[in-house]
Amino acid sequence: EFYLDAKEKKYIDECGAANFFGIKDNTYITPKSTSILPSITNKSLMQLAEDMGLKVERRPIPEEELATFEEAGACGTAAVISPIQRIDDLENGKSYVISKDGKPGPVCTKLYNKLRGIQYGDEPDTHGWVTVVE
Repeated sequence: EFYLDAKEKKYIDECGAANFFGIKDNTYITPKSTSILPSITNKSLMQLAEDMGLKVERRPIPEEELATFEEAGACGTAAVISPIQRIDDLENGKSYVISKDGKPGPVCTKLYNKLRGIQYGDEPDTHGWVTVVE
């Protein structure tokens, strides 16, 4: 499921229970919307993207922009990142193919490995995110 903004039905809000992000031109882009629950995973990925030298943009994303993303994903607690292969707009009969080979792209893979590494203690936690519970 993919949700557009309730008011104009033009801008991407989120996908199901997860936040959306897209990658293009060395930039991590995620929707800015008042109706989206703030996601700790998305916040963490934005920080890691910045650490990796990507620009980060939180802004309205028009549906047509989907055609320009090199990679896209849904992010949330359970899966961390679920890469998005394609998005079908059934109402308007449009299809946006993001991953040509159906595999996660290099940026998604790097972000996923980095965040999982921090969570499991295999990567340094430079942001003080992890609390060890005895």
